[in-house]
Amino acid sequence: MFQWTGSDLSLSMRTISAATVFSMAAFLFLAVCVAGAHAAENDWQPLVKRLVDDGFEQAYIESVFSDEEVVYSPEIMARKMNSLVEIKLSARKPSKARQPEVMDRYLNPILIAGAYAFYRDNRAILERVETDFGVPGEILTALMLVETKLGKQVGRHKGVLILASMALSSDFELVRPHVARKDLSPEMMDWLVKRTGEKADWGYRELKSLLTYALQSSRPVQTIPSSMYGAIGKCQFIPSSALHYGVDGTGDGVVDLFDTTDALYSMANYVKLHGWKEDLSYKEQLKVIYRYNHSESYAMTILAVSEKIRKTKEFFEN
Repeated sequence: MFQWTGSDLSLSMRTISAATVFSMAAFLFLAVCVAGAHAAENDWQPLVKRLVDDGFEQAYIESVFSDEEVVYSPEIMARKMNSLVEIKLSARKPSKARQPEVMDRYLNPILIAGAYAFYRDNRAILERVETDFGVPGEILTALMLVETKLGKQVGRHKGVLILASMALSSDFELVRPHVARKDLSPEMMDWLVKRTGEKADWGYRELKSLLTYALQSSRPVQTIPSSMYGAIGKCQFIPSSALHYGVDGTGDGVVDLFDTTDALYSMANYVKLHGWKEDLSYKEQLKVIYRYNHSESYAMTILAVSEKIRKTKEFFEN
């Protein structure tokens, strides 16, 4: 005890010391967070400059890439490249070619019942769409079932992060540590480097389209969910397709691919512009649907699901 104050210096010093340590720890934590945020922003600087040079407002682009959840991830490009490598290597192996076939999981009676219920609930919209574009409602319902489980699964990724990370990955050295195969031949490595550059260019083009779509729809781009490769909306359009084929079906002046009406109108527009018309043969229909997703099995599945919906409708309504 100090005689003139009645205080205990050792207790006081311990109290001050604890408070000081806490303050210093808090300061250091804040400094680390700020430094991390600046580092994340700096990662994006080449892309920010490129987008601004291409005509986007600097304040808008900087606000997008200062979001703490938009952090560059080279693993996104590596995931795509790893997939392409496996496809290319598999194609080189002698094996019996697998024939395209209907994906039976989409013919599950519960899914077909749900698809018919969707068709019935949206009949007025689908009939309008068929009048305007000539695409049957059963086809559009089948597409939405396979693409997004009738609009219920629109993706759990951030489209802007997916596409921006791909756009920034033109330097293969950023991706190299995340390439799964370490035994690739020089020839395959050359191919992989080239494909990475091509996919980075694709990612940049689609990123610009996504940013434009977000501005046109007055939707914060950071909030737009996507598939693991950047497809958006209930119709799962890549952003450039959203701009080119998107249709405002509700008449509110905005193309919102997360709105059922706009999505159905946009899908019909896409299918029509790729050649759908009345009285196509089965083979011709397959060719048109193939353009929506480049898979023969996918096209066969869409037509099979559509036929199931049509037969269910006839059973209950005749």
